[in-house]
Amino acid sequence: MAQFTTLTSRLVSLPANDVDTDQIIPARFLKVTDKNGLAEALFFNWRYNDDGSPKADFILNQPGAKGAQILLAGDNFGCGSSREHAPWALTSYGFRAVISTSFADIFRNNSLKNGLIPIIVDKATHKMLFDYVEEVPNAEFIVDLASQMLSFPNGSVSFPIDPFSKTCLLNGVDELGYILNFEKEIAEFEANLT
Repeated sequence: MAQFTTLTSRLVSLPANDVDTDQIIPARFLKVTDKNGLAEALFFNWRYNDDGSPKADFILNQPGAKGAQILLAGDNFGCGSSREHAPWALTSYGFRAVISTSFADIFRNNSLKNGLIPIIVDKATHKMLFDYVEEVPNAEFIVDLASQMLSFPNGSVSFPIDPFSKTCLLNGVDELGYILNFEKEIAEFEANLT
């Protein structure tokens, strides 16, 4: 997993509420066991017409969205079925953080295990961010994981994250990688069992 310390990026604004994992990555794309090709499938039904051509009015198909690594989403993002492919598709596209007022628990946990930071903000901050991005679309925002701060041109807010996930992300390791950091201690413990 890629290490996460700080991220400076523009936001892509997707104000839809209750975006479920089938909207993030439709079920027909769940046959793969790796992340290759999932960027193209992200929000597939919203991004493409029936003939496969891009829908010009969808935010990810607009030039201003290119290169943005933070998704500003509506309330209750990632609800629905528990597919790990949803954060895979988001990270494959290039997103490293998603901001919302709430996330489905399974989606939040899958995101943290795959290097995607789910940032929870209060409703007033959420509305202010949507308004700000509309007024200043090229504004840059900073996600600082160590201090758990989201900073923007006119202020900053803190966001919650559990300490174990934070440690793993800051060190660029998954759960197994974290455990392997204690290989020497584990070997000593096992040696003392005999």
